[in-house]
Amino acid sequence: MINSSSTLGSAETQKSLLQRLPKDTGILLVLVGIAAIFEVLGWFVVEQTFIFNGQRLFIMILQMAIIGILAIGVGQIIIMAGIDLSGGSILGFAGIVAASLAQSSEYARAVYPALTDLPIIFPVLAGIAVGALLGFVNGSVIAITAIPPFIATLGMLVAARGLARWYTSGKQVSFLTEDFAIFGSGAWPVITFLIVAGVFHVLLKYTVYGRRTYAIGSNEDAARVAGIAVKRHKILVYTMAGALYGIASIVQTSRAMTAQSGTGLMLELDAISAVVIGGTSLFGGRGRIMGTIIGVLILGTLTSGFTFLGIDVYYINIVKGVLIVAAVVADTYRQKRVAA
Repeated sequence: MINSSSTLGSAETQKSLLQRLPKDTGILLVLVGIAAIFEVLGWFVVEQTFIFNGQRLFIMILQMAIIGILAIGVGQIIIMAGIDLSGGSILGFAGIVAASLAQSSEYARAVYPALTDLPIIFPVLAGIAVGALLGFVNGSVIAITAIPPFIATLGMLVAARGLARWYTSGKQVSFLTEDFAIFGSGAWPVITFLIVAGVFHVLLKYTVYGRRTYAIGSNEDAARVAGIAVKRHKILVYTMAGALYGIASIVQTSRAMTAQSGTGLMLELDAISAVVIGGTSLFGGRGRIMGTIIGVLILGTLTSGFTFLGIDVYYINIVKGVLIVAAVVADTYRQKRVAA
């Protein structure tokens, strides 16, 4: 006969062990599993290793750094129970403004002939400022009018793309100074991403900014009753996200050494996908920077793995869609269990 007390004790021990595991263990195991699948398929299909190729892994991380910066920006908005569809468009416009101030005097048709060969601090600050300003507009419209964030940021998606086309009459901005290229060279995009991730990990976990963001996402009415200036904080979070889109635009423009109105198209969806796959709840109040980083790596691994196996790129979008739906379904069931 099985001793019920010993069975109960064993169950409690297992539960205690699970609770002591890092919170992002589940999605980390998903990342490891996906990489392992591509490793096995690699030996059968192309007779090469997928995981143990340092150059491939570095290129994968390098390509996902820009999406990672965007994801950290939109991630804190989603934690606050908001959404932002305008990240890629803001990136595109901010990148064009930054590029217009980073042109070389050797180019006869510069956007601003009198402002060529400027120190790199000026285009960098301009790109970040444009991103922050458009983020501020997003937050102000949402906070003041109380319209759904989906509608407000959808409007900004269209408007920012139109601004990018208007600013240069649809022409690309190129012939940038060599100094400006530093932000996109070597490992700097990855370093920038990791610095941004580290800063916002601290802000969200250990500061009043983070506590207020989670509180609004968990229960906006309760946060207001607790004395949090909800409207002001929403504007702040959207402004911070916009500044991050500006930073991403600097990295993107520096890597390409050119900017055009179509830059950043659909990147906001990849960023949102990474956040959701990384465990951030679309209902608000829950999410971590580490989970977002893992979500970015999952997307990067999928893209790199499909390319590695020679599979057509449209299959990647199908798999991304399935993963997003699966993540949202899992989150929905989790919310129902908590409510019960």
